[in-house]
Amino acid sequence: MNSSLSLTMRTVLAATVVAILAGCAAPPPSVEARGGVSFALIGDMPYSTREEGLFDSVIDTINADPSVSFVMHVGDIKGGGEPCTDALIRARYEQLQRFRSALIYTPGDNEWTDCHRPAAGRFHPLERLAFVRSLFFSDPLRTSGQRPFAVEPQSAQAGFNEYVENTLFVRERVVFATLHIIGSDNDLEPWTGFDAADTRASPRADRLAEVERRTAAALEWLDHAFARARVIDAAGVFLMMQANPRFDLPPTHAERIPFEPLLRRLRERALDFARPVVLAHGDFHELIIDQPFTRAAEGRPATNVTRVQTFGSPRIRWIRVRVDPASPALFTFEPK
Repeated sequence: MNSSLSLTMRTVLAATVVAILAGCAAPPPSVEARGGVSFALIGDMPYSTREEGLFDSVIDTINADPSVSFVMHVGDIKGGGEPCTDALIRARYEQLQRFRSALIYTPGDNEWTDCHRPAAGRFHPLERLAFVRSLFFSDPLRTSGQRPFAVEPQSAQAGFNEYVENTLFVRERVVFATLHIIGSDNDLEPWTGFDAADTRASPRADRLAEVERRTAAALEWLDHAFARARVIDAAGVFLMMQANPRFDLPPTHAERIPFEPLLRRLRERALDFARPVVLAHGDFHELIIDQPFTRAAEGRPATNVTRVQTFGSPRIRWIRVRVDPASPALFTFEPK
């Protein structure tokens, strides 16, 4: 954990220095002017009524930035201790609709699987997931936000009709895809608040079935994203999910095991693709930008794969991501 925090602090410091230096010189031509695109990456906010006002300020800042073409939210639109009522979730949805561009969102654990907790109201998590899907994905073929655009939902695939939240779109020869993978051990954490009999040793059948189906859907959607990237000769792939998959832990660690199938598949697909790949997620609320995979043969970092963990409560900040197909790096990240 100390090494991760140290890495985070170095990343934030370096990014801040870059931002400061950039502000001292004449601004470069916009990415859009060169044929690229910029977007806002946010997540894990707001976590309280007090933070709603701070988040409104972030929304206003993003709305005032003419370079931002769309917004991506990695999930957790409420605090884990806030009630999972229809009224609160709908209020946060309406707040997110203040974005003047398109909004691409993937669910977090706080708005459904953690709703079994006493402080959250002891809701049935699957009932809350159904509500989130009905609200945020009422039209699976389009994003939300004030300027929605068309997306491809996984629900259009045979056998995956419930997964309206897994979506895909292409911008500037980059394939963007969302994957519904969440914290709380990807829903392997027992629903003890709702059902005291649900334990790791004696788990609820419906909870385990949910984990198995959703993880299988995410793996299929990951494969679909890279297949699309190959078909269109994409310059890169940008993936977004909520959970921190615990790159900092060994594969056999109990807290990494829930994410290991996805990490193995991602590593295989990304190294084979050999072009820039980004995995963006939230969950731990600290900014991290690193290269988490290594090439087994050489023991060196796989430099084409970048992980970005977003800011989160109480750090009510955002990241401007620039996509420039003319640049070898393709993606750059600017904390705001």
